[in-house]
Amino acid sequence: MKLINKKNKNYTQVFHLFTEEEWTKSGKNFHRNISTFFTGKKYEVFINVHEEGTTYFVGLGKSALQDFEIQQVAVKFAQIQKEKVQAVPTLMLADFMNERQFEEFAKGLLTGTYHYPFEKNHAFWNPKFELHFENLSQKKLDHINKKAEAISNGQTAGQEWLNKPANLKRPDVFSSYLKNLAKKHDLKYTVFNRKKCEELGLGAYLSVNQGSAYDAAFTILEYRTAVKNAKTFGLVGKCVLFDTGGISLKNPDNMHYMKSDMGGATAVLGTLIYAAEMQLPVNIVAVLPITDNAISEKAFLPSDVITAYNGKTIEVLNTDAEGRMILADGLSYLSKNFKTDFLIDLATLTGSSVRMFGDTCGALFSNDEELKNLLLKTGDKTNQRLWNLPLWDIWKEDIQSDVADLKNISMKPIGDCIVAAKFLEQFIENHTRWAHLDIAGVAFGNVGYAKEKAATGFGVQLLADLIENYH
Repeated sequence: MKLINKKNKNYTQVFHLFTEEEWTKSGKNFHRNISTFFTGKKYEVFINVHEEGTTYFVGLGKSALQDFEIQQVAVKFAQIQKEKVQAVPTLMLADFMNERQFEEFAKGLLTGTYHYPFEKNHAFWNPKFELHFENLSQKKLDHINKKAEAISNGQTAGQEWLNKPANLKRPDVFSSYLKNLAKKHDLKYTVFNRKKCEELGLGAYLSVNQGSAYDAAFTILEYRTAVKNAKTFGLVGKCVLFDTGGISLKNPDNMHYMKSDMGGATAVLGTLIYAAEMQLPVNIVAVLPITDNAISEKAFLPSDVITAYNGKTIEVLNTDAEGRMILADGLSYLSKNFKTDFLIDLATLTGSSVRMFGDTCGALFSNDEELKNLLLKTGDKTNQRLWNLPLWDIWKEDIQSDVADLKNISMKPIGDCIVAAKFLEQFIENHTRWAHLDIAGVAFGNVGYAKEKAATGFGVQLLADLIENYH
């Protein structure tokens, strides 16, 4: 897609955007037949084919709409009209739209092209598709275009990996992809196999991996900026490529959805791609503890006592609480070996958060008021919303063990997402700016591009906006 500041030719394709209020004022200037079918309501599209070409009347809804709602409209427009829109120079008319709103529309046009398996065969990715918009300078349009492509590349990469069936994303296949990605974007790539993990003492991660037919792949990706005194963000993404539940086997009815248990990792992956393509003036250290949670004669068992990287012992009461095990080592390894200004982990962690919030928001836990407020504000801005939950010490009592320092679940039928967050807090090594995001209900769900549940892309725009606009 090219964004161009020109209006000096005849266009065979026009995107004409209206809020309901704008249409009320302007609709009388168009043929009355259009007003019969078009009112400017959100997501409404009326296609007017005429001698000069085609005009798409696109409704945005009420004029008090938030910026992210414009992206929602553009996403749905791209999805529904993919067989109709043409790869030709196109005039966009929306005199009321400001720079931020136009940026959201451009993002939506590209992120809305996603489908599985993804190929850039939508008209909006065709070089012949030029979106002409005169209200902004060419310099600003070039920057918006770059941002839209970068966020789309990051988000769709994450969606693609989350949607892949289990047999197409084995640990060695995903690791090969990350290695090539690191080379492409000049990221430092480090991976520890099972032998190295044993030498380092990554026992909590290895407890999950020991039942796998595939070697360990505890992975660190580093994005570095040349800007001096830049802030450093530490990111840890849960990366269970497929989760059977282990010996504590999951109910088989919906187990095919467990290919989605790497939603935290794909959010981190998409953020890294965006940061690299935009050359953001920050540093990012990302840890992805890659494994599956499988059943074999070597799989860890309920009652096992494991020694984690930081030396704390963990009694395993449920092998389906594997995500917090691998995150524990991911957090403590990052904290002990890298100096970071912020530490954020993301995970499709608990059914508890799904039962609490459904697909409306992720659960947020933080020990820092500034970081908590930044995440809440950014979540509202991007519509990748979060809701803050407590980290009171009373919840720590539920993970005290008779035979170890901690147990990996409480066995009570309440508050597991809080218990899990309290468990992870024991492995941040006193980091003063930490946040845990449980995104189990929002990373994978109902989407416009698929019949079944699929990847939503949650987390990429949240983290990208947070990191890019921190200052």
